[in-house]
Amino acid sequence: MKKTSYQVKTEKVVEKAVLIAVETQQQSREQTDDYLTELAFLTTTAGAEVQKNFIQRLPMPNPKTYVGSGKLDEVATFIEKKEIDTAIFDDELTPSQIRNLEKELKCKIIDRSTLILDIFAKNAKTNRAKTQVELAQSEYLLPRLTRMWTHLEKQRGGIGMKGPGEKEIETDRRIIRDKISLLRKKLEHIDKQGLTQRKNRSGELRLALVGYTNVGKSTIMNALTDAKILAENKLFATLDSTVRKLVLTRDSTEVYVPPIITLISDTVGFIRKLPHQLVESFKSTLDEIKEADLLLHVVDVSHPIFESHMEIVRETLDEIGATDKPVLTIFNKIDQYNPRATSDDIFEDEALHSLEDFKNTWYANENLPAVFISAKNKDHINMLRGELFELCSDLKK
Repeated sequence: MKKTSYQVKTEKVVEKAVLIAVETQQQSREQTDDYLTELAFLTTTAGAEVQKNFIQRLPMPNPKTYVGSGKLDEVATFIEKKEIDTAIFDDELTPSQIRNLEKELKCKIIDRSTLILDIFAKNAKTNRAKTQVELAQSEYLLPRLTRMWTHLEKQRGGIGMKGPGEKEIETDRRIIRDKISLLRKKLEHIDKQGLTQRKNRSGELRLALVGYTNVGKSTIMNALTDAKILAENKLFATLDSTVRKLVLTRDSTEVYVPPIITLISDTVGFIRKLPHQLVESFKSTLDEIKEADLLLHVVDVSHPIFESHMEIVRETLDEIGATDKPVLTIFNKIDQYNPRATSDDIFEDEALHSLEDFKNTWYANENLPAVFISAKNKDHINMLRGELFELCSDLKK
């Protein structure tokens, strides 16, 4: 008999989410809106669809339910009416807050840290990145076990696992701790291999691209080296450090000047409220930054609060112990620069009508040396190469 094959079309169900933030006394409504815009970008990157934002102004988040009872009722009504799958909160929630919110909202509760960890897990491709993310997830999960599941690994039961009167949750904690210990040992082994590789290339000058996530580091890497790294308009598209050779030359000189051979690395992007567990787990990857001779701080100059992003990058560099490095500031995306969108807090006394106006501000001059480029359009890439040559020449003296 002739076999007939049937194709069943299945539509991908997109998860529906609401975003919830508290506007404290330390931040303005504009800042809160920007935080939620970024949270929406994270949510979209994770594969969900944002249905509505909820903001409540409070001196500090409610210790029991993050928001007040009135706002919580409003959110619960919307979730029930629109059949929302997930409520995403802009701050890290405590285990008790998560439990209380699940009871009240009757949907999945996700905080910013969990969302970022999920995106990292989806984008991890190499063994090193997968191990780093799994370690960060396990460390984040450990204090939150009480709300989550009946058991982690049923197959790991039996003789030797339970002590006298030991509860199931205590067994789960032990399993997670054992897993964390194994992942740390695995990561140490991978890091030793990475250290050997870095020692083998210790003769060349080393440059490292750093910056907020989605500012165009990978695009710059591709423009300088033809590295063909994935460059997407997504957060954390790059997790692993990619190292390429970059040959720098001086143009238009009567006397021959030998080229300078360098190694340039693209590193994971930073973001505000980056989970501490991720910073700890990715410190080995960030060794490319600590061991670099020159940092290339890439800034999306078209973003309304790029100054805030620059400060977050500096804070993260300080956290990993890399603030003593010379820095070249690369103001990227000049083709999209909008002076009217630039922060009034920084430039309130200066009229900005063009990119040239910005170049003459005190802020731009405080971040020298600097170049202004569009990596996507390859505008002023040769100017960037020339600046790199001069800086590397000084470093080699």
